[in-house]
Amino acid sequence: MTHSTRRHFFGKSASGIGVAALASLFQKDGHAAPALEGLPHFAPKAKRVIFLHQSGGPSQMDLFDYKPKLQSLKGSELPDSIRMGQRITGMTSGQSSLPVAASVFKFEKRGQTGSWMSELVPWQGKIADDMCLIRSVHTDAINHDPAITFIQSGSQQPGRPSLGSWVSYGLGSENQNMPAFVVLLSQQHSLNVDQPLFSRLWGSGFLPSNHQGVRFRGGSEPVLYLEDPAGLNKSSRRNILDAVGALNKMHQQDFGDPEIATRIEQYEMAYRMQTSVPDLMDLSKEPESTFELYGPEARKPGSYAANCLLARRLAERNVRFIQLYHRGWDQHNDLPRDLALQCKGTDQPSAALVMDLKQRGLLDETLVVWGGEFGRTVYCQGKLTDTNYGRDHHPRNFAMWMAGGGIKPGAQIGATDDYSYNITEDPVHVHDIQATILHCLGIDHKRLTFKFQGRHFRLTDVHGELVKKALA
Repeated sequence: MTHSTRRHFFGKSASGIGVAALASLFQKDGHAAPALEGLPHFAPKAKRVIFLHQSGGPSQMDLFDYKPKLQSLKGSELPDSIRMGQRITGMTSGQSSLPVAASVFKFEKRGQTGSWMSELVPWQGKIADDMCLIRSVHTDAINHDPAITFIQSGSQQPGRPSLGSWVSYGLGSENQNMPAFVVLLSQQHSLNVDQPLFSRLWGSGFLPSNHQGVRFRGGSEPVLYLEDPAGLNKSSRRNILDAVGALNKMHQQDFGDPEIATRIEQYEMAYRMQTSVPDLMDLSKEPESTFELYGPEARKPGSYAANCLLARRLAERNVRFIQLYHRGWDQHNDLPRDLALQCKGTDQPSAALVMDLKQRGLLDETLVVWGGEFGRTVYCQGKLTDTNYGRDHHPRNFAMWMAGGGIKPGAQIGATDDYSYNITEDPVHVHDIQATILHCLGIDHKRLTFKFQGRHFRLTDVHGELVKKALA
């Protein structure tokens, strides 16, 4: 006799995601996992997303938010009328002075749209007419962990599903041989210590765990344990999987636990990835012009440039959500040096990805997003000199850009005051960014929900409005 717990009883008797997931996993027709019933809600403009997350908080007034008046204000105290009592981090709250630090970098207008951009991002300047530049993004969090958790999951508290997981859950996969949600990490180019990243940032939270992101590592073994052990051939591997799968299906029928279905599918996905992943990582057929486009680090496994190139290859293989994380943007000190190093390693690959997608006819169906978790303060952290300064965390405004499927090319949204401290025009909240990303994929963010612990959850919680000026 099989003994069932209360949880197993309800899992076995439930209809809905457990049964639907199991049905999709056991299909033998070779199709990829389908979308939820009723999705997409309307005709999508984008089929997939590539999110280039710049972890640490890039300085908006040194890159995309040109503030020439700061030159005459350099060294002056940040006015109370500008700060308006805003809380600041413990790293600068003890300073006796908050002196204004003007950017040491030159700006110029780029593209037909005349977007002001820093000399640090000349390559992104070349795609100015392809991107929608938003200078008025704001967030609720002032420290890294809650801020990056917030922009990735819609909540400052860990445990919610990530954006990529929501997309995988809602839209499924178009490629049965690759995960719907792939994650690529690269290390900083700056010299100072960077912020850590945690796997929960691409976790599935309370969604079925087959929707979590699959991290691909740099090097010869991008996904661990895909290789067959020595002495085991493909036929033996297949026989083992079939036997284990049969046992798991029996267990699933007895207990009705959706996680058993997930485990079955993960075994099968790993088997299929034994062929698809080596093919993805094999760059031998890429022409020399591709490596020239992405820059000198494009051949270095695990670098940001190599990951941008892999993102294009993943897009070609119809992977639904591709998440890149690049560390090292937390310039509390030595900003002129470290920001220049960061941009030297990321500017060309970021722009090259958009150029490459465009020339291959993929940009119209791929949404590319660039940005960090918050911005930087106009006042200096530490000692201000003529050539050096640092900047603290600033949640009140920062810059992001989007390009591709569903986005209005050349658009410029939002404005800030002369200190790049407060938003003066078209504020865009992080939830608004999330709602707009889902909209480009044909998803109404208010209707993509999952019932957990008696409540219907969604990525944007009870917030979020479309950034209509960003939409094509």
